Amino acid sequence: MERALYGPGGFFLRPEGPAGHFRTSVHASPLFAGAVARLLARVADELGTDEPAFVDVGAGRGELLTGVLAAAPAGLRIRAYGVERAARPAGLDPRITWTDRVPAGARGLLFANEWLDNVPVDVAEADEDGTARYVEVDAAGTERLGAPVTGADADWLARWWPLRGPGERAEIGRSRDEAWAAAVGALGPGSTAVAVDYAHLAPARPPFGTLTGFREGREVPPVPDGSRDLTAHVALDACAAAVPDAAATRLLTQREALHELGVTGTRPPLALAGADPAGYVRALAAAGEAAELTAPGGFGGFRWLVQRVPGPAGA
Repeated sequence: MERALYGPGGFFLRPEGPAGHFRTSVHASPLFAGAVARLLARVADELGTDEPAFVDVGAGRGELLTGVLAAAPAGLRIRAYGVERAARPAGLDPRITWTDRVPAGARGLLFANEWLDNVPVDVAEADEDGTARYVEVDAAGTERLGAPVTGADADWLARWWPLRGPGERAEIGRSRDEAWAAAVGALGPGSTAVAVDYAHLAPARPPFGTLTGFREGREVPPVPDGSRDLTAHVALDACAAAVPDAAATRLLTQREALHELGVTGTRPPLALAGADPAGYVRALAAAGEAAELTAPGGFGGFRWLVQRVPGPAGA
């Protein structure tokens, strides 16, 4: 999975970028970037600064960064960072620093939209005796059961995703826990970190796992040949527990989070159609975009993990 996504010729290093294959909330509507910009402004107020950092982890080709900079309130001087393994896109706003790691000590908002689902994981399957074994796969997608899962991976399964019968599968999320803890741990005191992703929580784990592929807008088998996205839903409660010293932790749906940030999908009053027809059409279009972002069976069903780094906000 690591090689197929990030190795030479890997999917996320391809010139068309992720947007050539699938839509995220960022691509669905500028309302999403506007909501993130409002969240950044709140974090800046909590920190008592007008120069907050905005760290976009898994930045793609800088779409969210560009939208947040455009939507930011006047007077907010954002120090913007795109954290991504791919090369810096041509024509990107010069205010954006492009890097392959979270900048140490940055104070502000870290936002990771659909990043953790692409942090590589191993897959485990219970054999006919109930023993959890690693699932091995070749570049053509042919699978076989390998060695028994032991050590830290076995401990993770026992705590977060126990396999209860032959044929059940799990994605071992320890690598994601570690990646999230490292990202949050790099931030300065009082900062806020948000992970947004396809997710599941205990005890409602999917019994046969979630690993799949996407290419050119369609779901395809998860063949690790570099031609497609490989993604698996995130055990987001395990990621939350990987930062035990967080000053505050919230797990909520995107619908709930965006409602708090003013994206509701409420239709404009019909009276506006007579008083300002063009304004009514614009408001109606925005309501439709907001409805897509908050739909429970779609983007609105994504989970948000929100954690605050300990320490005084003004430190």
